[in-house]
Amino acid sequence: MIYTYYIDVTQFENETLFQEKLKLLSPYRQQKIALLKHAKDKNRSLGAGIALDHALEPYGLREKSVEYEFGEWGKPSLKYQPNIHFSLSHSGDYAICSIGGRAMGNDIEQIKPGRLKVADRFFAKEELDWMYAAESGEETTRRMFRIWTMKEGFLKATGKGISLSLGDFAVTVDEAADKIHVKHSFNAKYYYMKEYFEIENYCVAVCCEENRDAAYSMIPIVF
Repeated sequence: MIYTYYIDVTQFENETLFQEKLKLLSPYRQQKIALLKHAKDKNRSLGAGIALDHALEPYGLREKSVEYEFGEWGKPSLKYQPNIHFSLSHSGDYAICSIGGRAMGNDIEQIKPGRLKVADRFFAKEELDWMYAAESGEETTRRMFRIWTMKEGFLKATGKGISLSLGDFAVTVDEAADKIHVKHSFNAKYYYMKEYFEIENYCVAVCCEENRDAAYSMIPIVF
């Protein structure tokens, strides 16, 4: 089972709640939050930490007590817990944490107009063809963010992150068959992609290594 927890971080604009939840987190996360300059960034980082804390609870763990280690390209993992994989992301007013038993990566993006030039520069031809085949400008923008979140999820799942080029692989969407395929030559592994649209005006994608038969679920965090 792959669970994705999501949280509205605007509630941390309440300073009392912010400080209360901050105390629940590890020194690593607290320091990371302290180094951020802007309140919104602090709230998003806190939200990511709280989402991980909730995700770890069913395993009998808490974020405050775990130790982290980092891969060659900076991807975090849990020391002494090789069978627990997670991925964090945040955008706008939300933070998410995906967790499960396989290597994975996730991304959340708030849909905003005026970003198509980024796609023109970094997307593969197959992705651009599908994106611009949309019947409206609004749908074109939505497809752009769908592709972007899926590509980011794949980069995180590989553990290579931005060391890989966005143009070196392609996400192809077959909506008629309800299938998404990641075309790549990075390795011989299959990567499964799951999208979520529960949060209005946001795209969420979770990419999981060789786990096409897994069940997926998205869970809100409510205090």
